Amino acid sequence: MKAAIVRALGSPLDVTDTDTPRPTSTQVLVRLETSGLCHTDIHAAKGEWPVKPSPPFIPGHEGVGIVTEIGSDVDAVAVGARVAIPWLGTACGSCDFCITGWETLCESQVNTGYAVDGCFAEYVVADARFVVPVPDGIDPMDAAPLTCAGVTTYKAVKLTGARPSTRVAVFGVGGLGHLAVQYAAIAGAEVIAVDVTAAKLDMAKQLGATHVIDATAVDAAEEIQRLGGAHAVVSTAASPDAIESAFRSLRRNGRLVIVGLPADNEISVPVFQTVLGGISIIGSIVGTRQDLREVFELHAAGRTQVVRETRSLDDVNACFDEVLSGAVTARLVFDLRDGS
Repeated sequence: MKAAIVRALGSPLDVTDTDTPRPTSTQVLVRLETSGLCHTDIHAAKGEWPVKPSPPFIPGHEGVGIVTEIGSDVDAVAVGARVAIPWLGTACGSCDFCITGWETLCESQVNTGYAVDGCFAEYVVADARFVVPVPDGIDPMDAAPLTCAGVTTYKAVKLTGARPSTRVAVFGVGGLGHLAVQYAAIAGAEVIAVDVTAAKLDMAKQLGATHVIDATAVDAAEEIQRLGGAHAVVSTAASPDAIESAFRSLRRNGRLVIVGLPADNEISVPVFQTVLGGISIIGSIVGTRQDLREVFELHAAGRTQVVRETRSLDDVNACFDEVLSGAVTARLVFDLRDGS
């Protein structure tokens, strides 16, 4: 099979032929149709996070494809089913987090494309319990970004408490943020989109943002405070300055939900204003299998739009550069059908 392999952290990926994996008794083998490119894949390939993956490995955790083989102990997934392979490759299923609906916090979890080979390939094996069915009628090219960017921002918006009469700001309107804008709007919130790129702000307006703010032209926090302050902010931006600006945009009793991960792993937050303002700072990491089912249901009902561009896996290294340059409006998706 063709795959894009990280041979050494920080080196270009090697797009080459390699052995097709075989499923264990509890796994399924999936012939991938498509896989989205998440910034996390770039962090993984470059080894930029404190816990680093071990080369060689295949990145990718927004995979969608058709099950072609099942293990001997698998009875919940059938050959021929279209499934999504998300970041949460597997979890223990028995710890306090798993049994209380917080499987994404399981300390024994294994992450797709990081701890085990992922979806930048023609085939992948996955734990049958953790693949999620993709409803009929959803384009696999849409389903791929929804498998991470969608479920991540959907869960983050849930944590904001977004509802009618609330004001929710989204800092960073790209692959994740354009979906966060839509989920906040679906919840009935007044949505403020903040970015530094005119094209992304135009997109946000079309997708349901009530207000758009160019952070290169004005102080975003001051502008949001003039609107009455945000009840909550979803920060998909990975810049400490952006996250700190998001904090300053909150009204009293506001919630800052952080999704983006700064490379230097630090932000500066004033304790005095946090305590007296009753501010909550919440970390949000992807979403559960149930969250992803809900994301797919919303999309199947025509409630969301995925803004994406198609690429070939052969061009994966150029795609990394494209994402890092900021030139991509939303999501890049690899088409893996027919050897693409």
